[in-house]
Amino acid sequence: MDSQTAVATQTADDASVTGRLKPNSLGVLGILFFVLSAQAPLTGIAGAVPIAIAIGNGAGAPATYLAAGVIVLLFSVGFVAMGRHVVDAGAFYTYIGKGLGRSAGSGSAAVALFAYCAVQACMYGLYGSIVSGVVERHTGTHVAWWVWALVTMAVVQVLGASGIEMGARILAVFVLAEFSILIVFALVTLFKGGGPEGLGLADSFAPSAALQGAPGVALMFAVASMFGFEATAIYGEEAREPHRTVPRATYLSVAVVTGFFAFTSWMLVSAHGPSRATAEAGQALESGDAAAFVFAPIAAQFGGWVDDVLPVLLATSLFAGLLAFHNSANRYLFSLGREGLLPHRLTALNRRHSPWAAGTVQTAIAVLLVTPFAVLGKDPVLTLFSWFSGVAVLGIMLLYFLTSVSVIVFFRRSGADTRPWNTLIAPALGALGIAGAIWLIVANFTTLIGGDRTTALWLQATVPAVLILGVVTARLTRPRAAATHETESAC
Repeated sequence: MDSQTAVATQTADDASVTGRLKPNSLGVLGILFFVLSAQAPLTGIAGAVPIAIAIGNGAGAPATYLAAGVIVLLFSVGFVAMGRHVVDAGAFYTYIGKGLGRSAGSGSAAVALFAYCAVQACMYGLYGSIVSGVVERHTGTHVAWWVWALVTMAVVQVLGASGIEMGARILAVFVLAEFSILIVFALVTLFKGGGPEGLGLADSFAPSAALQGAPGVALMFAVASMFGFEATAIYGEEAREPHRTVPRATYLSVAVVTGFFAFTSWMLVSAHGPSRATAEAGQALESGDAAAFVFAPIAAQFGGWVDDVLPVLLATSLFAGLLAFHNSANRYLFSLGREGLLPHRLTALNRRHSPWAAGTVQTAIAVLLVTPFAVLGKDPVLTLFSWFSGVAVLGIMLLYFLTSVSVIVFFRRSGADTRPWNTLIAPALGALGIAGAIWLIVANFTTLIGGDRTTALWLQATVPAVLILGVVTARLTRPRAAATHETESAC
């Protein structure tokens, strides 16, 4: 009898361990590196900035990044306020569920998981293409993009299972490398007084400059470049003193990302010259190598060796993003398993307290998403990257909007926090800004994905379809979820 009691006690202890991620594993800087990795700074600069300048508002694009940062900052105020009362690896869907109900929360969980998996899949397409080109350029050996993608999936799976601390260390190296070369370029350009036409401060930040051309298109790409900061809350369960760490990491992430994109894009415009930047960005797009708009002035500043280094840094930038989104997605799967909305086996942790089962499923999803494009011989950049990045941006922006509304409803109903700015004014302003961004994304979705109108409509339809699927799943699994909560409470 004593041995049976001991076994039962040990089993209960194991269950309690498998239900929680490893606490006190990440500080502010560790979370910050995950956020910056998810945003893949070099990829955002080399991919989005030339488009925002060429078909957006030209030299006024840097001001658009500031505007996007203000919208995200307003959203963050309510996001942080909610985070002080809710700490869970599910983040978005947990927050939305607290304010708008379990069905809305489950629907948003499906959208979040879909968006994170989609953005990771699209990054595999671009990553595979870039690595294939770099290897062929230096060795003369051509290896298909999808081979590199599959090999990297295995590496990401291993690193994801190695513990959150290991991932943070690796990401820190890659993020610092890509940040360093861009910031050094921007600072050198600033201290030299800018490019052929000077710094061009008014040309980039004056209201008339910001509103020229198609500022809505530029804002769309600016917002698309900045999402990923919400991962601060996803790691709350693994953070040291989450009620302090998560808010600090969130605000620091928004400030760093906004300042980085605005400053670097300004220096790029200055390096080309405000009067010539739009035309030269357009030429880069027409040539099929948008990154040339970014790489050329950096090479002119530091020498030809940059042309060999930057493609490698672009690949490592994408690799860091792949690892970051893998960690975000598997924590969503873990949290959904813990809630009873998905099989409970997804809550299994290894000795490093990493959700290895959820990570394995997430890697399998990545394989399933990438394989059809490889089998059908589709261009990984023009289809896989373009299509899935558009869907991911639309899905994440919908979650931002629902979270802002949920924050208002939650605090009006609970009275847990009565500060008007934090729980009503800022979330409402953020929701209005995000709603405007969503409208711009939908109106310009064909441009965002670089495809045709029919493809755009089908891709847009996937987001509400996934939302509805999540709501239906929640209603069907309600009894099982309730039973899971009762079991956990008993433990």
